[in-house]
Amino acid sequence: MATTDPAIEAIDTRVGSAETNGTSAVRREELAEFLRGRRARISPTDVGLSPGIRRRTPGLRREEVAQLAGVGVTWYTWLEQGRPIRASGQVLDAVARTLRLDQAEREHLYRLADVATPPPETATATVSPAVEQILESLDPLPASLTNSRYDVLASNKAHEDLFWRWATMPCERRNILSCCFLQPDARKRFVNFDTEVPRLVATLRARFARHLNEPSWTGFIKRLIAASPEFAEMWARHEVANPVSRTKHFLHPEAGLLRLRSTSLAVADMPEAFITVYTPADEDTSRRLPLTRRS
Repeated sequence: MATTDPAIEAIDTRVGSAETNGTSAVRREELAEFLRGRRARISPTDVGLSPGIRRRTPGLRREEVAQLAGVGVTWYTWLEQGRPIRASGQVLDAVARTLRLDQAEREHLYRLADVATPPPETATATVSPAVEQILESLDPLPASLTNSRYDVLASNKAHEDLFWRWATMPCERRNILSCCFLQPDARKRFVNFDTEVPRLVATLRARFARHLNEPSWTGFIKRLIAASPEFAEMWARHEVANPVSRTKHFLHPEAGLLRLRSTSLAVADMPEAFITVYTPADEDTSRRLPLTRRS
């Protein structure tokens, strides 16, 4: 007679529950098991508590987690029991710190609690040698590393040659949107500005929803709104978009009109950082692109 793996039976049970009661019930059950598992791996001595003599299970007790996190014992008990209660990001952060969750575990906690996850602060300017090597290896294709706010964190020589006059302008943080809106000659160089830049703003607007309480983001948006009425008008539309490969037209002083396909690739160990590579969209651009190189 065939036997069934208990883990598979448990998953099957959850699936059936989801079909009956909705995915929220499954999420709460997963949350309960996740919290119990994370609590069990932390010993009292890890957090400065006495181990005691009457612990039936390893790890912290529920009331200890609640006390350390500064939340009510009943509330935390209900959370760990998978009851349908709401949790704020501030409270989840306190629980995450108490249970010593890493970034991946913290994001998982937020997802299971059905709360929007505030990601870590926008990727910093610290770029690993491996990423720098990847950028260099893409030459002669122009490539850059940007964060979700369109700050240019690094670029290869081909990219610097293509945009060298833009990069030397006083654009905040070498930010692409700042350069587009505040550089006087931007429209002459970015030929399809009127179709592509509004999409960049819409993509920024979608990303901004994950950074609403971050001063670096809110300050950047406020400064750009104050400096550019055109950006302010686009921002006020509340249009949102996801990044997709697009063909951008640049008018280079020496190479002439270049039609370049922009493709973004996520960087696994840098949250919300992207390598953007420009590839010729036609044979004419392939012939002209080498003319952008500086000796």
